[in-house]
Amino acid sequence: MTMHSTKIKISSYSDCLPELIRLEADEENHGDIPAAALIYEDEKGAWFQMGSETFVVHSDFIRSMLGDVILVNKRRQDAERIIRRNSQHNTFLVTERCDQLCIMCSQPPKNYELDLFSEYSRAVLYSKYGATIGISGGEPLLYKEEIFKLIKNTHGSRPDIQFHILTNAQHISNDDLSELSALPLSNVRFAVPIYSSDPRTHDSIVGKPLALNNALDGIAALMAAGANVEIRTVILQQNIKHLREIASMLVWNMPDIDHWAIMQLEYIGYAKLNWEEKFFDHSLNVKDLLAATDLARQHGVTALLYNMPLCTLPKSLRELAPSTISDWKKKFFDLCNGCSAKSSCSGFFAWQPLDSTFKRLATI
Repeated sequence: MTMHSTKIKISSYSDCLPELIRLEADEENHGDIPAAALIYEDEKGAWFQMGSETFVVHSDFIRSMLGDVILVNKRRQDAERIIRRNSQHNTFLVTERCDQLCIMCSQPPKNYELDLFSEYSRAVLYSKYGATIGISGGEPLLYKEEIFKLIKNTHGSRPDIQFHILTNAQHISNDDLSELSALPLSNVRFAVPIYSSDPRTHDSIVGKPLALNNALDGIAALMAAGANVEIRTVILQQNIKHLREIASMLVWNMPDIDHWAIMQLEYIGYAKLNWEEKFFDHSLNVKDLLAATDLARQHGVTALLYNMPLCTLPKSLRELAPSTISDWKKKFFDLCNGCSAKSSCSGFFAWQPLDSTFKRLATI
């Protein structure tokens, strides 16, 4: 599958480019984000005109980017596609700070950031009807006041837009109930990771003492406010034997969660360090997955399997494995050619080497 990254290289001969720009086929003037019109393409890339300014976007997929909103970093001479107009799913990276240090973190934390909430609040209005906006980090709820304001303001103009917030829930408590209750909660889902029901195992994976206890308190506050909560568990060699116990904790203590996402490890960030000591290949041993999902289903908790190619699962689990890898970071290997299940399969992360993935792969 062709991959269209969210990052693009640009060349500009001016310091006057605004931070937000809409890439258009012509210079439309509606809205408050300036439009840049495509004027021609050559071997250097696609040339855009915006008033008296011109700049070049270096991409082979420029036609698919028309209508997108980009966030320009003039210092680095690049830009990020923060709103892909034709996509139902876009994500705002609101911070790179985090109060945990997970051993498999895909976005290793950095102790700095830019306040882009004003830009995000403008850009979100250009989303496709019914779109879902991801809110990610770092730990985004380090800035919960700004995020709650963004959600409420967006809902006032675009009640069709949904939000999906990835959070460790360490910064939510009963003190936030009134603020949470004021949100359009039917349009918001909070996704919280739990890596074990054993505090020592969970806390060692996330690198923070008392993290599991604090997360459970945060989840309780979210659910008391009536929020939709998704629990996420990345499977690792360190926690695979704990999977059934997590299922037991969920069915007895959190039966009203939206769903439980059991996720495969992404070959990026800290996960690549000592990969062979972290990656658990379920294609070779599916016993713990079967036990956990069976227990969840018996008690009415929806369990879904994320980032798991269909051929790596037995037939009984394939119905639980939706296609979850975003289009711009998904790929298939040559051995997938001719597979009848390819159109509904998660595939593989674009940066996943064949020699560091599942050992049992086959066409269906």
